[in-house]
Amino acid sequence: MDAAPHLPEDAAREVLRRVFGFPSFRGLQEQVIAQVMAGGDALVLMPTGGGKSVCYQIPALCRHGTAIVISPLIALMDDQVAALRQLGVAAAALHSELEPDEHRRIGRELDGGMLDLLYVSPERLLSPGTLERLQRQEIALVAIDEAHCVSQWGHEFRPEYRDLARLAQLFPGVPRLALTATADPRTRDDILAALDMPAAEVFTASFHRPNLHIAAEAKSSETQQLLSLLARHAGEAGIVYCGSRNKTERTAASLAAKGIPAVAFHAGLAPQVKRDAAGRFRSGEPVVVVATIAFGMGIDRPDVRFVVHLDMPDSPEAYYQQIGRAGRDGEASETLLLYGGEDIARARYWLNSSAAPEAQKRAMRTRLEAMISLTETTQCRTKQLLACFGEELTEPCGHCDTCRNPVGRFDGTIDAQKALSAVYRTGQRFGALHVIAVLMGKTSDAIVQWGHDRLPTFGVGAERTREFWRGVIRQLIARGALAVDSGEFASLSLVEDKARPILRGQEVVMLREDILAAPRPRARAQRAAATLAASGSSEAAGLFEALRQWRAGEAKAQGVPPYVIFHDTTLRELAAVRPRDMDELGEVKGVGASKLTRYGAAVLAVVRDSQ
Repeated sequence: MDAAPHLPEDAAREVLRRVFGFPSFRGLQEQVIAQVMAGGDALVLMPTGGGKSVCYQIPALCRHGTAIVISPLIALMDDQVAALRQLGVAAAALHSELEPDEHRRIGRELDGGMLDLLYVSPERLLSPGTLERLQRQEIALVAIDEAHCVSQWGHEFRPEYRDLARLAQLFPGVPRLALTATADPRTRDDILAALDMPAAEVFTASFHRPNLHIAAEAKSSETQQLLSLLARHAGEAGIVYCGSRNKTERTAASLAAKGIPAVAFHAGLAPQVKRDAAGRFRSGEPVVVVATIAFGMGIDRPDVRFVVHLDMPDSPEAYYQQIGRAGRDGEASETLLLYGGEDIARARYWLNSSAAPEAQKRAMRTRLEAMISLTETTQCRTKQLLACFGEELTEPCGHCDTCRNPVGRFDGTIDAQKALSAVYRTGQRFGALHVIAVLMGKTSDAIVQWGHDRLPTFGVGAERTREFWRGVIRQLIARGALAVDSGEFASLSLVEDKARPILRGQEVVMLREDILAAPRPRARAQRAAATLAASGSSEAAGLFEALRQWRAGEAKAQGVPPYVIFHDTTLRELAAVRPRDMDELGEVKGVGASKLTRYGAAVLAVVRDSQ
């Protein structure tokens, strides 16, 4: 299909300004839009919050016909449709939770050519009835969101996405866009092959998110480490990821008992419980969602201020996708990964036990080892993370934990030899706590019973602390010299080909110094100070809060998330410039023609009342 005729060359910019309320495109958006407007295919790789949706929404409004947007989650579709309707765009979503009357209404609008965008799941799209209906329509473009789901090498592979290769034959000549926030080079190639897009132009934006503070800490007291972060974000929304369903429920209950508004979310919960939890999150409430990765794709809330991992993800792709849900509005946000030796050993065990084909297991193993290396790095953590996606950061980022609080390395060969020897001499049958007690010369009933107080290694590390030896053992596990049994006692054992060179002094072992990080300034206080500095007075802060209260009332009345009305960034600019009339209000970023008509008088009234 050719680009819509009789449109001026700057049609896309005009739609961006008039509908979305923004004066200019960001990054690669304009190049992607030009490719699609000309009828070409595109693979778009942009970080979360980078503006991927504009790349198909603008062409959808400029080209003839209805744009099809394939999306994996109902919540994501509904949020995006609600946001587009706020802008005056004719959008709808077809999914299984629609009432029959609503389903019929959308069908009539589609048949009548009244929809600019139709959101649909891959299963619903490829069902015979839907396909036949769409093939009778004029289709402007097809956008495949969360395209990493199509790749068997990706971290959220969904087999039903593979059938989307048929789109080239079903809609010949219609431009297609595949969009994702995370894909390493191998996954990118697989996406193009699986979707039959050999001629697609690939647009790759930088994955660097300067507003994200990326940090990882070895587990010491998991609960206290989590509470310390939450104290810095009191009254703010965030996500805490756990590796199991039981852990999400335990953690959420523990936080709630301490007066922290927390809810659990995982696939095994009753549907209404999940809906209630997601509803609280979408409503703008400052809630902490403690979740498995079931609470994943489709998170559109821009003001998530923190993401915590209490268990290690299995790949840098999964990790980046999950931390990317913080700070979509571009404001400073914090991420924290807590990890330990048992996490590393458990991930390796499950991978080795996987029934996946060997070729896939090799790829998964490479990614897991990259993730382990990322946790233990003493270099710029952001730089190492971006390298996993083929992006080279020429200088340290300056905003991750290892940049702000550099971590030294030391020659820990002798300490490593002591730890390995203690594991060997205790029979490779005991867990880390028992081995550390032997190293420190601490007696207990078990140590006396097994005669381990008479071993040559008993007390050889008495000058070191328990935390020091935990760090040594964790790092030996990370480098593959120690293995941890998956059973109840998590017993340590030597991995001979990795441990032998260390014990014989043939390999130098450089270990990271596990030092306590200096306290970081309270993120919320920093943002509040920045807001006041930008506005020049505390009056702007008062107006910002008044606008938030007005927005909350509007959102509740309409049954939509507050951020689809106006983002916080738009409210802050309104508070700073204090528009006096409709013309000045229309110049604020994020205030398009539809929102100006719909909310202009009310916003100006809030501004006047705050004087």
